[in-house]
Amino acid sequence: MIQRIFKNFTFNPKDDILSGLTVALALVPEAVAFAFVAGIPPLVGLYGAFMMGIVTALFGGRPGMISGATGAMAVVMVYMIQKGNEVGDALATPIDNLGLQWLFITLLFVGAIQITAGVFKLGKFVRLIPHPVMMGFVNGLAIVIFLSQLKLFPSLGTEGISFFSNTGDWFAAVFSNGALWVMIGFIALTMAIMYFLPKITKKVPAALVAIVVVAAIVIFGKLNMSTVGSFIIDSGGTGLEGGLPTFQFQIFGLLETLDGHWGLIISTAFILAAVGLIESLMTLNLIDDMTETRGSGNRECVAQGSANILNGLFGGMGGCAMIGQSIINVNSGGRGRLSGAVAAIALLCFVLFGAPLIEQIPIAALVGVMFMVVIGTFAWSSFRILHKIPIADAIVLIAVSGITVWKDLAIAVIAGVIMSALVFAWRNATMIRARKSIKEDGTKVYEIWGPLFFGSVQNFNSKFDVKNDPDTIEIDFIESRVNDHSGIEALRSIANKYIDAGKKVKLTHLSPECKALLLKANPDFDEVIESAVDDPRYHVVTDLLDTEV
Repeated sequence: MIQRIFKNFTFNPKDDILSGLTVALALVPEAVAFAFVAGIPPLVGLYGAFMMGIVTALFGGRPGMISGATGAMAVVMVYMIQKGNEVGDALATPIDNLGLQWLFITLLFVGAIQITAGVFKLGKFVRLIPHPVMMGFVNGLAIVIFLSQLKLFPSLGTEGISFFSNTGDWFAAVFSNGALWVMIGFIALTMAIMYFLPKITKKVPAALVAIVVVAAIVIFGKLNMSTVGSFIIDSGGTGLEGGLPTFQFQIFGLLETLDGHWGLIISTAFILAAVGLIESLMTLNLIDDMTETRGSGNRECVAQGSANILNGLFGGMGGCAMIGQSIINVNSGGRGRLSGAVAAIALLCFVLFGAPLIEQIPIAALVGVMFMVVIGTFAWSSFRILHKIPIADAIVLIAVSGITVWKDLAIAVIAGVIMSALVFAWRNATMIRARKSIKEDGTKVYEIWGPLFFGSVQNFNSKFDVKNDPDTIEIDFIESRVNDHSGIEALRSIANKYIDAGKKVKLTHLSPECKALLLKANPDFDEVIESAVDDPRYHVVTDLLDTEV
């Protein structure tokens, strides 16, 4: 049992440890930023990243994948936290940060939902996500990561200057902004180190070397630049230093504050669970492709749920898999579970012991690392293949990318899957054919080719000429498949039309399940259905028909 749990713990301890440290450094500003997005203290975001990271690293379905506090989930939390704070302030005895306590309670439900998804093996449904949706997902996410880094740049200094009416003044203000150009210079240095160092040696992670080099230049050069510490203070925080996460006993005494608000809690929990699982399973698929290995989606669902329950009990923000940090980890050589565990433990050590040192790391170094992640994440091949793939797939790819940037990942993926499903249904709806022939005894034979389902029913019905057909009809399904309830209903309807017209009809080469469903609808079909030794065997996606005809 223990051996199975810790399978793939490490392939190369040195690479896993160094890549884990690199990821931990990149996690700090992300966790802090997303905590501020949700309207909660920075330490809650850091605790959430630690607990998500350690649980999924050890027990998740994908060695080397990194989980933590994410922006996609932070955005969903905002309204519930605000509402909770309003309720807390309006109580006869006001409760500070009630919205945060509601978040911890909600995470218990989120975890239960995600574990249920894993137990019932719903993780396999990620395989239904088409390739254009996957490409749109990575492109959109790359753009989102890029835009999120722009918020870390110093002000352009163009306040009050219109670009269109005072273009010269606007450019003058930008070019005279020394802090901006110094930051751009260090970002370029970070990216250059990450690009060229692997060409010289791959024994150490390029991202870690870049962060250390840039930090050393800034610290020893005593340069006045934005750092992790100044970013936290500017955002309204007080620093990284803190203690161990503590058990949140008080949340069980606050359940009465939820009277009348359970709908908000449960609906938020389902949305958070869905967003978390979609992002995690999509990231798992992407890392699978990068490493040419295969993870377990169902195991990842259980691990994500367990981590979110732990967050609810010990005061963390919750979260899911992080594509940017996962790519940093894999590209830095972190392929085992040890890398994720090191990242999580290092993050906690930063909070407990290393806050003063970590707060001195320049934001420019971390932005440069994330820009390289953006370049590596974006599917540049999509530009090359757009004119080579079907136009419907190209539209899906572009739409998913746009919706990911405009709304969020979950909505984008769901929209992309629906669009792809509709395109698939439309294409298959036009594929059904009927080859017509006359036997020597005068029987007219309809040889059906193509899938019979809800989308093709209308085309199927149009193939028959009940009024002018001879008295004996045979409908052969040897090259067709009845896929759903609508197909069964279409068969029943066309057979009844011939029977009502006083004509004899035979249905041949139907699967046993099709026959059973038709006979349940009308026992008299026993004379209509003809069995043969070469009847196909497949199941029909339909509820049992309970109505008699």
